[in-house]
Amino acid sequence: MIELVYETHSLTTDNEAGIATGWIPGLLSERGRAAAQALGERRRDDGIEVVFTSDLRRAVETAEIAFAGSGLPVRQDPRLRECNYGELNGRPVAEIDAQRLRRVETPFPGGESYHDVVERTRSFLADLARDEPSRVLVIAHSANRWAIEHLLEGRAVEELVAAPFAWQEGWVYRLDGSRFAQG
Repeated sequence: MIELVYETHSLTTDNEAGIATGWIPGLLSERGRAAAQALGERRRDDGIEVVFTSDLRRAVETAEIAFAGSGLPVRQDPRLRECNYGELNGRPVAEIDAQRLRRVETPFPGGESYHDVVERTRSFLADLARDEPSRVLVIAHSANRWAIEHLLEGRAVEELVAAPFAWQEGWVYRLDGSRFAQG
């Protein structure tokens, strides 16, 4: 059994401006850098064996600040990227919010669907299950948390994308490797 601790990347300048960054790298804001530091203080001695992060700059920067000098291995994985909003990357959050339910199965123009994110996340979890660490930290994005909730808790993607985002100091999930043994 793997204990997966999930944290979203820290606050970005785009978040503060109401921009949906998508696959644009993004940069942490001053408040975001402080939150990344707090994440490290909260999780550094939490029994974490390895940190996995999206390869988008805002998630990488969160992990770099949080775990600088800790000796914890930090591994980037592009399967942990936010949903690709395609032509809408970098557009106002309100534009993305207005389309979320329509994009569960149908990709954003020039991008991907939330189902695509679920499949990327499923592939990541299958590989993680093969490695079998006992406690890992994942730093990624909202769409990845929805995918994890769907895959591990059985919640409907439609319900998840329609709900307002409620930040918290991490979510903890149990990953039974046998569920993903076949990928």
